Amino acid sequence: MAKVACPYCYHQFAPSSLWFQCTGRPSPGREKCRRTVDPERERLTGFANPAPPAFPPPKSWRTPRRAACPDCGTVSGIRACPVCHTPLPAGFADSRSPLIGVVGGKNAGKTVYTTVLVHELRHTIRRRFDADISFAGEQAGMGTAQWLERYEQALFDDRALFESTAGSADGVRIPLVVQWRQPRTRFGREVHSTTTLSFYDAAGEDMTTQEFVNRQAYLSAADGTIVLLDPFQLPGTADRIELPDVGRRDAEPPINVLTRITGLLRAGLADRRRISTPIAVVFSKIDAFFGMLGEQHPLLRPPVAGPYYDEAAGQDTDEHLRALLADLGADDIDAHLRAHYQTFRYFAVSSLGAEPDYGRKRIDPAGVRPFRVDEPLLWLLSHFGVIERSRA
Repeated sequence: MAKVACPYCYHQFAPSSLWFQCTGRPSPGREKCRRTVDPERERLTGFANPAPPAFPPPKSWRTPRRAACPDCGTVSGIRACPVCHTPLPAGFADSRSPLIGVVGGKNAGKTVYTTVLVHELRHTIRRRFDADISFAGEQAGMGTAQWLERYEQALFDDRALFESTAGSADGVRIPLVVQWRQPRTRFGREVHSTTTLSFYDAAGEDMTTQEFVNRQAYLSAADGTIVLLDPFQLPGTADRIELPDVGRRDAEPPINVLTRITGLLRAGLADRRRISTPIAVVFSKIDAFFGMLGEQHPLLRPPVAGPYYDEAAGQDTDEHLRALLADLGADDIDAHLRAHYQTFRYFAVSSLGAEPDYGRKRIDPAGVRPFRVDEPLLWLLSHFGVIERSRA
């Protein structure tokens, strides 16, 4: 039987084994269930707020969509993960729900990238695809409003950089879960399909040793991975552009991060086989290279912004970045990816659109101007069949 993976704890299970969560409203003549801290949910996801209890489904030859709470008797249709007991988005098991890991080395800009990407999803991308995009669940014990206030407001309103993401305690962090719902035409009829996207922003500190990488359970369960690499750490970069001081601190070659991720994904895989998980290899902070590349360089031409992933532009970008890697003496990255992965593609993005003042932690006075931040995600979504892909 096909399995799905929880977007919060990343454990896999059969859809028929989904649990339910009590609504918190009692049936007539019964006491309502108390909100308590679920020890399994806290252990596996870090969520420690009181919540209505979760309970297993009744034994049945078919998968029930509703069930009565054994304590208060209220019938609930709120589905929950059978492992971590976190309530799941409506319709979670009825459609494809890819899990996407956002990883990279320290100072690669993962949290800034994720924040800007989610902002683009909720504003520009949803209009482009005529999609409804909303948050699901709670982020690290905070509601969506608090999450946005902390990260999105800092970048877009205050024009300030925030501190690096702290390492996760015991490898546990709450992911950001987004629902993407859009119309599609099937057999001449318009139907709507919902896709649940789970983004896990792993701190750079979590990628510093193979042991810690091996404890990142989401990497093994992820359907696709976005790996951000810091181009400041490529061998020939210091000879081509003026590096900011932040680019010289805590330096680690990007190949080291890639090697650790590969070590985890190859666990249990025959040596002759390559990893099937698609991997988007993203070089962040490309704005620092704008002057070196020149205004007419192909990497600075954005793709066509239609309701699809632009395959021709993606292939062109991939080829030019491969050439740039060779020019900067970093072709070992390409050799590693070719040796270990079936499907990968290179991307160049700038979350902010211009170099910030790293010393003062201030963004360019013109504000945030995202450059091609959506392409890695759209490529993965086209690979999963969630959106269309134009022909090359």
